[in-house]
Order: sequence, then C-alpha cells, then structure tokens
Amino acid sequence: MTEPQGTAAPAIRLTDLRKEFGTVKAVDGVDLEITDGEFFSMLGPSGSGKTTVLRMIAGFELPTTGSVWLSGRDVTRLAPFERDVNTVFQDYALFPHMSVRENIEYGMKVRKVGRAERRERAEEALRRVRLEGYGDRKPSALSGGQRQRVALARALVNRPRVLLLDEPLGALDLKLREEMQVELKAIQRDVGITFVFVTHDQEEALTMSDRIAVFNRGRIEQVGTPSEVYESPASEFVAGFVGTSNLLTGAVAQAVLGRDGVYSVRPEKIRIDGPEPADGEIAAHGRVVEVIYAGPATRFVVDLDAGARMVAVAQNQQTSSADVAELRDTSVRLSWRPEHVIAVPIS
Repeated sequence: MTEPQGTAAPAIRLTDLRKEFGTVKAVDGVDLEITDGEFFSMLGPSGSGKTTVLRMIAGFELPTTGSVWLSGRDVTRLAPFERDVNTVFQDYALFPHMSVRENIEYGMKVRKVGRAERRERAEEALRRVRLEGYGDRKPSALSGGQRQRVALARALVNRPRVLLLDEPLGALDLKLREEMQVELKAIQRDVGITFVFVTHDQEEALTMSDRIAVFNRGRIEQVGTPSEVYESPASEFVAGFVGTSNLLTGAVAQAVLGRDGVYSVRPEKIRIDGPEPADGEIAAHGRVVEVIYAGPATRFVVDLDAGARMVAVAQNQQTSSADVAELRDTSVRLSWRPEHVIAVPIS
C-alpha cells in the first residue's frame, strides 16, 4: 500500500503508533514525520519508548496498533529485510572471525552482489568512514571507535534510504564519543541519507541533530530543532531533561518574578554578584551551598532566600578552583535578563 500522490512523502511517517507488552504501554500513541536527508534524534530516559519506536521502524517489533510508512510505503507488517533501512547497534554486532572487509561485504554477499562490485563498494565505504587500509584486519585489532565505524560502513554499503542508530556511541569513552559525534554528522552530511539516532544523552542530541523528538513515558513531549527544544521547552519534563534548568513555581515565582506559573531559567544565563543589576534585570538573593569546579566552568548551587534552589554556571576565564571554592557558604545575588525567563506550559 502506498500513500496518495502529491507532495514528496517523508522518509518516515508514524501514525498513532502503539506498543503494549502485557499491561505495559511502552509506546502510547506516537505520530511523527521525518524528512529525507534529516539527522533526527529520539531523545529520552531509559524506558521512555524511544528504542521500541526505533525497533518498530526497523521491523524487529510489530506495533500493537498504528502504522509505519517509509518513503510513502506502508511497511507496518513487512519483515526487516523487506524494508529499505539498516541498523547500527551499540555493541557493533561484527563477526569476530571475519576481516573488516568481509564484515562490510557480508550483506551484499547474501544479496548475491558480484565479487568485484562487493570489493569496490566495500572500499568506498571504508573511505567514507576514514578507514582506508584497514580491510584485512580483524575487529579485535581495532579500537572501539574504529569498530563503530566498521559497523557504520557495513550499514551504509547497502545504500539504505534510512539508517537507524541505536545508542551507537554509548560504549565509548567521553573523548572518543565527542570525536565520533563530529564524524557521524560529517558522514551523514556526506552520504545525504536519513539518520535516525536514539540516545539518552542530551548533549549528544543537541550537538548532532537537525531536529529532536523528546520522549517520556511512551509519548513525544516535543519535536523541534535543538535550539527550540533547549530555549523553548514545551513542558516541565523537557525543561528539566534537556540540559539543566531552574524551575520557578508557585510562591517562589511570585516572590522572584512577581507572577504565578511555571518558569525556566537556564544556568548559563545567570550572573553571580558583580555590579548591581542593570535596569530591567531580575535579581534574587541566596546562599551558595555547593561549588562544583569542572575546569572550563564552575556550577554554583544556590539556595534562594525566597525558598527555591537554583544553579548558575560561570566560565572560568580568570579564576581557579581555589578562587571559586571561596564562595561556598557565602551570600550572593543572582541576576538575569527578563527575556531569559521561559514560561513553561503546565502539563
């Protein structure tokens, strides 16, 4: 079954997608469109439904109700090998007894692609992931980042319309993970196909994505660009999960902002002490209860006199860990601009 002709069909369309495991609603009514050539991330905590949605797109799980469309074709009940997608997993899933080249060629061999074409496409895939000359090595002789790139090459060599990535960087150390984030985005831009990336790491999603869907309890709370999701969260959950956010509510919002409701202020927007607040700025007084020095920046945890706890972040441009530690247990003034106060819709 195909969708009606008209405007170009999205790479992926999910319609009222639901998945139940007994009495557990793992996915509870997801509607989503992902366009061709987009780097799209599904972000959420463990158990939020993001991986189950990915598995239904891949065909590894069948939805309880709802439908999955790929490029205008209903694939809801098709087997994984009948869908024009490939999946990269966190554990790489490479064959240890095969060479890098044999791993990359495996899918083409199953599809009866000729030997010469297999070799040519495998070498091109290795070039794309910057592993020229590694074809004869075994996976055990590679680093974690190199094995991840082999898994990526193996998926790309089949020329899928959509590449699904299930927490592919989760097993890497921090430095390598940051390097792979840059490489993955560059590879996606180079090959021009749709990437759907599942992660629980907010910074990873913000760094790499064209758009992000934030999942919570089997539902999507918000879909938007990284800046939209970060700067204008659609719910308390999004404000608290995507980055660090200070939420002012009830009596505290009334005391500090002069109005009721739920409001978010990001830590990096807040100044500590310094000159008196400029005209129109908002100020709140409190006591520093913790100082967390992290090299480039320091996080200050402040208990407000009005009754809430806020976090402020300051760049360590001319200070050391000893300098900032002296602020612990001192009274401070926090200041920020009114435009940095975000009204958060009440769920």
